[in-house]
Amino acid sequence: MHNYFILTWGITNFLLLVSCIFGVKKYSTLRKEEKQYIIYIVFLFIIEGVTNLLTQYYNFENTSFLYPIYIVGEFLILSNLFIKKLNLSKYCNIPILILTLGFIILNQFFSILSNEDYGKVISNVIIICFCGFVLLQEIKGTRHKNRFLLVDACMFFYYAVSVFVFIIQNQIAVLNENDYYMILGVNNILSSILYCSIVYTFLKLKK
Repeated sequence: MHNYFILTWGITNFLLLVSCIFGVKKYSTLRKEEKQYIIYIVFLFIIEGVTNLLTQYYNFENTSFLYPIYIVGEFLILSNLFIKKLNLSKYCNIPILILTLGFIILNQFFSILSNEDYGKVISNVIIICFCGFVLLQEIKGTRHKNRFLLVDACMFFYYAVSVFVFIIQNQIAVLNENDYYMILGVNNILSSILYCSIVYTFLKLKK
């Protein structure tokens, strides 16, 4: 299972890099709200790159301090993306900022109780709701053409399954090694599907 994990990890990082390259090239041609997708994948690439750099070259055994940065950054970027995409009031950013502050407090003061995982689950559920609402509007035909419909659908699928993964995250420590790497590999596959949808969308926009 370790080899399986390494393979999926490598594929995921490669697809993330490819999506970043295509995204940066297409950035100037995208609509205002669509540019948020580029910010999203670049942010993920930076987090992944820093994590790999610290563990592989500086021999860090624990990079958990990056986890709250990942949660907060991901949540803010995607929330802002869907607020713009749904043409919601800019005042919707106020509760988003309050929730983000709540995630930070949970992580800083209650990490001993592993509540940072709950913060991740809550942020994922909110992202799922945003994605679901966008997809519902597309089905009803109440929005202009959504060029990133496939990405939104894959994002909905990724975060929906990820909620389950994070719920059982606290129990990973008691799993055997094969189960541990299997769960991590599944998460890598889900990420790969999302990145493939992004790359495909960029290639389609080139035509």
